[in-house]
Order: sequence, then C-alpha cells, then structure tokens
Amino acid sequence: MKNEWEFEWVNLKEFENERKLNEKAHDDFVLKWKERKDYLENVEILKEALDDYKRLQRNYAGGGKEGYYYWLKQELNENDLDIRAKYNIVEEFVKVQSNKLNFFHINLGKISKEKQEEFLENNLLIKYRNFLKETFLNAKYMLSEKEEEIMSLKSTAAYSMWVRMVSSLLAKETRSIEIDGKKEEKNHSELLSLMKGKNKELRDSASLAFEEILSKYGDVAEAELNAILQNHKVNDKIRGFKRVDSSRLVGDGIDEQFVDDLIKAVSSRFDISNKFYELKTKLFKQEKLEYYERAAAYGNIDKKYSWEESKKLIEKAFGNLDGKFLEIFEKFLEEKRIDVFPKTGKRQGACCIHTSIELPTYILLNHTGNLDDVTTIAHEAGHGINNELMREKQNSLSFGTPMATAEVASTFMEDFVLEEILKDTDGEEKLTILMQKLDSDISTIMRQISCYLFEKEIHETFRKEGYLSKDKIGEIFKRIMGNYMGNFVDTSSCDNWWIYWPHIREFFYVYSYASGLLISKTMQEKYFEDNNFIEKIKEFLSTGTSKTPRKAFEAMGIELDVEFWNKGLDRIEKLLNETWALAEKLGKI
Repeated sequence: MKNEWEFEWVNLKEFENERKLNEKAHDDFVLKWKERKDYLENVEILKEALDDYKRLQRNYAGGGKEGYYYWLKQELNENDLDIRAKYNIVEEFVKVQSNKLNFFHINLGKISKEKQEEFLENNLLIKYRNFLKETFLNAKYMLSEKEEEIMSLKSTAAYSMWVRMVSSLLAKETRSIEIDGKKEEKNHSELLSLMKGKNKELRDSASLAFEEILSKYGDVAEAELNAILQNHKVNDKIRGFKRVDSSRLVGDGIDEQFVDDLIKAVSSRFDISNKFYELKTKLFKQEKLEYYERAAAYGNIDKKYSWEESKKLIEKAFGNLDGKFLEIFEKFLEEKRIDVFPKTGKRQGACCIHTSIELPTYILLNHTGNLDDVTTIAHEAGHGINNELMREKQNSLSFGTPMATAEVASTFMEDFVLEEILKDTDGEEKLTILMQKLDSDISTIMRQISCYLFEKEIHETFRKEGYLSKDKIGEIFKRIMGNYMGNFVDTSSCDNWWIYWPHIREFFYVYSYASGLLISKTMQEKYFEDNNFIEKIKEFLSTGTSKTPRKAFEAMGIELDVEFWNKGLDRIEKLLNETWALAEKLGKI
C-alpha cells in the first residue's frame, strides 16, 4: 500500500468547466436574492434563501475541487512554484466569488432584534439556528459590501503571502550533520525530530544546524511579522475590535470569559511545568536543559516505531474504543488519504485537512518513527474522525469544528493510544513513556497558553511602539517561555525560535489546544466510569457548529469555569507526582 496521497476524485481537465459552474452558481444566487428583502421578514422565504446558500457552500466552498486540490498539492511541496501560482489564481477567484455574497451576511445582520428572536425560536430554521445566531452576533463588526470586498482582496498580499514566504524559505533549507560517522542532509522537520532524540551529541549538532537556518532568515521574519501585526492592527481598527484577540474570540463563538478563565487557571499553575522540567533535568543528569532540549526524549526512546507498527497500535486503540473510530481510520488508509513520510519541500509537522462537506479529509504526517510520531498519528486521525462524524449529521453551514473544541477529539484519541502502549510496560520503560506523556501534556497546555501570552504581548507592544525588532521579539519570547519552563531550562539562546513557530501567524488559536486537552480529560474520566459514555462523546464530535461551544458542553454536563480548568490541571499534577515517585523508586533521581 502506498503511503502517499492519491486524488482519484480529481480530473484536471474538468477544472475550467467547474470554475464556470462555480461562477454561474454564485451569480444565480446574487440574481435571485440581492434585490430582495422579503427573506428578512418571512421565515419560509428565509429558509429558502438559506437552503440555496447551503447548496452553494456544499458544492463550491473554497473553490471546490480545484481549490482543494491545489491547496493539498502545495502542502506536499511548498517549493513548487507552478502549484503555488495555480493556487494563487484559484484563491483570487474564490475571493471574487465569495465577495459577491457579502450582501447576504450584511442583510441578515440588519434584521431587527425582534425578528432575530422570532427566527431563532422557529423550528423551521432549527438546522440553521446557530449559523443565524453567529451571523447576528458578528453583524456589529461587519462593514459595507464594498469595504468587505476590499478587506478580502487585500488579505493575500497583506497577510498570507508574507506567511507563506517564510514557511517556504524554511522548507527549502537542508543542513549536513554527522550521524554515526556519516554526513547526512537533513531538512527542517528532520532536524526538529533529531532534537527530540536521546543522543545528546546529535541533539546539539541538530540544534546548531537548525539555529543556523533560523539566523539566516531573522531579518526576513522580522519584516514578515511586523507586516502581519500591522495588518491585524488595521483590521481591528476598521472593524472596531477592542482587544487584540477579540476577532479570534468573536469568530470562534466564545466569550472573553472563556479564554480569560482558561489563561488564569493555567498560568497560575506553571509550578507544574516548572517541576516537570526540574524532574527532566535530574533524569538527564544535567544542571540545566538547553531550550532546544525541552522536548528531548528521556530513556529508551531509541526504539523506532515503523509505520506498520504504529498503524497497528492506532488500530488497536481505536477498535477498543469504538468500532466506528476504527472504520473511519481504515477508510483513510484504504483510500490513500494519509501522506506519511518527510520529503524536502513538504510542509513541516502534521495536520488534518478538510474544506467542504463534499470533499474528502486528508492527513499529512512527517513520520520518522519516534514515539511522539505514533501519538501524532492518533492526534491527526482524531481530527479526521471528528470530520467524518460531522459529515454524517451536519449540513454545509454547520460542517466545521468550533476552535474551542477543535482539539478535543485529537487529544482524546492521542491519550488512548498512550494508554494502549502503557498496558504492557513497567519499570524504566514505563517511566520513559510517562515522561513522554507529560512532555506532550505540558506542551499542549502550558506551552500553548504561553504562546497565547506571547502573541498578546507582541501585538500590544507593537500597537504601542509601532515596530518590533527581531531582538525585541526575542526578548519577549525568552521571558514568557522562561516563565512556564522555570529555572531548570536555559532560555538565554532561544532568541530566534519564534521564527519557525507557525502558530503565532494564525493569531490566538492556540488556546484551543489547552482547552481541548483539558476538556478531553474530563471525557476520559467519564468514559472510565462508564464505557457507554462513548455514545455521548460520538454525539458531541458530530455536533459541528450546530451549537455554540458552551451549549455543546452543557449537553454533556460540562460547565466551563476556572474550577473546571483546575480539575484538569489537577490530573496533570497527579500524573507528575506519580512519575516523580516512580523515578525515585527506580533510583533515577
């Protein structure tokens, strides 16, 4: 079986005709609804308009098959200029078509408060209820139709082309390092992976090579980051957002209290991550860990998990949880929708990709055989399972995961794969895996909340000072990363490590990693108490955007506040104490 993506649904010769159909469908919608106001008053006519809009999104969201295909191809080779050019053309086409629909959202936002309440209560519109609710809430930040068109058209040059530039420059780089007495060329992702390995000398060599790449592009990244910070500032001013993170929170359908409570809870418990790095330092027999060693594997991590071994572990864990999870994963494999191994030019890291409800989910990996790579498969497959469960129950206007819950499925699945691995382990091997698990949990919660705090500070500082030098950005980065890692990690030379971090270009979405993991831990606890709870979990994962995050949680009996977040953090602290005790028992510290 090939471990690369295949695109059996693609016929390149049909793309030109599909684009014509796409344009016609948008024009027909405009012709039918733009000059009418009756759908703003009559529930039956509003349903007809929403049905039309739903079909349009189902068939042509994101540029349809053509847009999705070139997006996927670009992920496989960020250095392919021909693919990039074709994707840019489609992206511009999509903007033109989507801008034709601005009138619809603007008009819906003008519906009177009385009518809004009436429509939201009407069962005829039940499948569109949350779509309408979010549209009404976002209306205050909408501009005129012409202004919305300008905002959309400028976004490529003012944002995405800057970000893509840095990403593609980094993806082109390889460095030669010595491994087992032989010089080998390693790309970006492979160097990051080597820094997580057990071999201290190899970690140091990989870090020097990686830092050389970062240093090379420091000036470029400084210009890029300032450009996109300025763009975000201008957008916020034009739309009237008061906080630097408001556009994210409003767009995600969560209130400020949600994220403020989460940040308050996590940042007040940095003693947990400080203690973890103290334990890790002791286990490594070092006075301090270097910053690049923060995720280095402890113990017998030299064991490599082949793709076949990794796949079997995932299949076993998913099958034990629920047959539906296994069925979906096996379908991904059969239809060749998982691209497994690193290649020069391929996007770093891992991701799960989907666009419209009509087109298949794809998973991108850079599997090198580490234990972390095994849990990454589970993580991305969790996203994929989430997508497919939504696909079965939602329509094209509710097919999507609220950012606040986006990481629930992924972290849930990830933890159960580790549980599967832990079943047959004890002693040194168990300590190794528990350390790996703590590494992952602390990175998902404390590190990502620190990233959120870093983002807030650079945005706020930029708005006060007008420009941030790479040195200033580095100073802020070192201080905030140092807070969560504590005195046992040396952050003195990590000035440039913000350069490669793609999350900070996505603006404030990283809170969802922490919220997702802490929520999934509650789900795990409920599942352990009663295995039948898996049915509620599947229902939750199929919800999509048909409910607000708070409503979806309430349906499961989950109330989100500081106390709730602290309960999840207590579980992390308990695991840390157990791991510390095991290390002492084994005489490792």
